[in-house]
Amino acid sequence: MTSIAVLADRFCDALARFDAELWSGEECAALAERFARVENAAQAARARASGRAGACGAHRARGFASTQEWMAASAGTSMRDAKSALESVAAVQPLPDTMLALAGGRISLAQAEEIAKTEAAVPGSELELLELAKDSSLGRVRERGRRRRVEAMDPHDLAALQHSAREAAHWRDTELGMVRVSAALTPEVGIPFVNMWDAETDRLWREARRIGESPSRAQCAADALARMVDGKATGHGHRADVVFVCQVDPAIRGHAHPGELCAILGGGPVPVSTVMAAARDAFIKGVLHDGVEIQHVVHFGRRPNALQRSALMLGLPPEFDGAMCSEPGCDRRYGLEFDHVDPVANGGATKLQNIRVSCDEHHDQKTERDRRAGRLGGSRTIYKKKYAKNPDAETDERGPP
Repeated sequence: MTSIAVLADRFCDALARFDAELWSGEECAALAERFARVENAAQAARARASGRAGACGAHRARGFASTQEWMAASAGTSMRDAKSALESVAAVQPLPDTMLALAGGRISLAQAEEIAKTEAAVPGSELELLELAKDSSLGRVRERGRRRRVEAMDPHDLAALQHSAREAAHWRDTELGMVRVSAALTPEVGIPFVNMWDAETDRLWREARRIGESPSRAQCAADALARMVDGKATGHGHRADVVFVCQVDPAIRGHAHPGELCAILGGGPVPVSTVMAAARDAFIKGVLHDGVEIQHVVHFGRRPNALQRSALMLGLPPEFDGAMCSEPGCDRRYGLEFDHVDPVANGGATKLQNIRVSCDEHHDQKTERDRRAGRLGGSRTIYKKKYAKNPDAETDERGPP
């Protein structure tokens, strides 16, 4: 105990003397990555030590009624965070590979909790999520874990649970008296709503930038919601905002067998009956699982055609869970744009194999790299947001379908 306590004290002293201004940017990046690993390892070790101390009653000798209360006070966090840390470590104990990665700081406590929760629901998923967690954000691990858990459920049972869990609430905050809203909607209701909301948000965001304003996306989203409530939104209607993906056999049979795809784009599995009910008044896109026909569509214009846009926005097979930015480590699903891997100005064709989906920031960065590499020729395709002096300059292809 003495040696690790001494090392911990010395490390804290060294950190107190650390001055980032004395290091280069690359050196600081490397240090930040090491500090992240230390932070992960320290959180896990603290939770393990606190759990043992609590089991021995050490918190009572310090004047605290519960382990969580003592943990929260000693670290300056909430009791909810302390309780979550103790529960996460306890849940990971039966998983030696995940426990080893957590103890070594390779993954965070939150990632380990997600892995344990998914393994409990879907035995055999631990190693897949563990490998993902080592090089990905918490958001991506949660997304994969959620997908594995809902895919393991009967679609009708899942739909029933989602229906029971629906809720909405509003309240006034204590800071500025702002009206705040929270809601949980079933996928067939929530997906078209958020798609319309995102489309209106993107439109307002682009409009603001064209006139030289720079609101945050969250501010644009608030304005978009207000316009939707007032009936002033100009986005697509319901028919163009929800997409169901269902294989042919389940649609004919009336139900899906294990491994067969029947889902709402961006919302996960749904019963075939939900798709059939929506077919009466919603816009339905049917996709063959192998996707052979659409993989060979070539379009010689600059913008992807409707079929290519449909394929791109479905996301990657076999999940077809909706598009997200293709840049490694980026989880964004909003503000997506189509980008030619080999630019049109460099002879690149508008075909699926040469188009990827990127968020606006990573699209801009890639366009600038292409410009510096001389791949844009003499055309004025530099995106106006960051790199073009003329805000009205021609841009590369923009926007979701």
